[in-house]
Amino acid sequence: MSRPRDARGAALQALGEVLDGQKGLGEVTAFDRLADDRERAFARRLAYGVLRWKGALDWLADELLARPLKARETAVRHLLLLGLYQLWKEDTADHAAVHATAEAARALRKPWAVGLVNAVLRRFQREGEALLVRLSERPERLAHPPWLLGLLREDWPADWEAIAMANNEAAPLWLRHNARFGPLQDAIGILQAAGFETRTHPIASEAIAVSPAVGVDGLPGFGEGRFSVQDPAAQLAAELLGARPGDRVLDACAAPGGKTCHILERTPEARVTALDLSPDRLARVRENLDRLGLEAELLAADATRTGDWWDGRPFQRILLDAPCTATGVIRRHPEIKWLRTPGQVEQAVSLQARLLERLWPLLEVGGILVYATCSVLRRENERQIHAFLERHPDAVDTGTADFGRPGPPGRQLLPGEHWSDGFYYAVVRKDAA
Repeated sequence: MSRPRDARGAALQALGEVLDGQKGLGEVTAFDRLADDRERAFARRLAYGVLRWKGALDWLADELLARPLKARETAVRHLLLLGLYQLWKEDTADHAAVHATAEAARALRKPWAVGLVNAVLRRFQREGEALLVRLSERPERLAHPPWLLGLLREDWPADWEAIAMANNEAAPLWLRHNARFGPLQDAIGILQAAGFETRTHPIASEAIAVSPAVGVDGLPGFGEGRFSVQDPAAQLAAELLGARPGDRVLDACAAPGGKTCHILERTPEARVTALDLSPDRLARVRENLDRLGLEAELLAADATRTGDWWDGRPFQRILLDAPCTATGVIRRHPEIKWLRTPGQVEQAVSLQARLLERLWPLLEVGGILVYATCSVLRRENERQIHAFLERHPDAVDTGTADFGRPGPPGRQLLPGEHWSDGFYYAVVRKDAA
């Protein structure tokens, strides 16, 4: 792939990697090909913005095109979305957005696309106000695929539009304070002294929001392990698990290791096994543990094939942060809307049920299993746990969690509530059969 000449070129390549190559934004390489930090930041903002508003931008593009583009012209299509996004949502001067986007079309070596991009963007300048009024009355204004809006409406009839709009907002930067470094207020003081504005969280006791958002290299004490980047909703797992000194703890789907590390920060004397199917992803768990000066047993294995890795000794605590559709973290990963399919929802539900069945026998009587997903779909959450409880008379919903929306069983945080991602938790105790 050629090196992009500027931020718009990098954003265009990133959109191709995501929408044509089916990559997550975290796997995109286009941004790293820019040498200038400001250009990289601008490219990211453009790509993330287009993916947040793609459904609405697609509708605008279709209204402005005199005739549909050929299906193979995906790069030109993505470039139109980039230009429309800048005119609609960015503070870039209109003439600069039009000119720069047309120049990006020239770089595609498609001379006909230069005139097309100019014509579409200039027409939006003339007709945009009226078009946006029409858009405001259409479902495309929510910028989600219809199948996903349908599921949100079915599960959350009073909240589905608010969920969709929250998904389209950029998430704040939340840190997890490492309690081993002392009181939370000391950490806040260090951040404020470095010029950051801070905010604490009403539910997650070790969470600090900082602005402006910066890369981890710009956070004082990050390299020494004082802070980790983690949303408050994800930080609730360690507290709900309640690991005690000496407990054998299984983090069953551990990568990239944020929850593993948080468990050990809170209870260094716990004996934690971090399990993940992918050796490459497990390497990220090791990196996080090393940065924080923590130790856990790492196992690369399929959690559903317990005979391959379990030593027969029961665990007192199991965290099942189950693979899911990630529909609760779309504001951080807007590509999820366009990469997920209805079939993947059913695949996730099936895998979650298998994981629950395989891991439950590994928990000792009196032990706790915390089931978590970063999904807002009921079939992955309370319906999944309700079915599990029905199958297992020795499984009891403790009702420990008291935040967000009650399932029951479990509790649901919706995206944006308490400034957090969307997350579901159920805390299940094993009683004697």
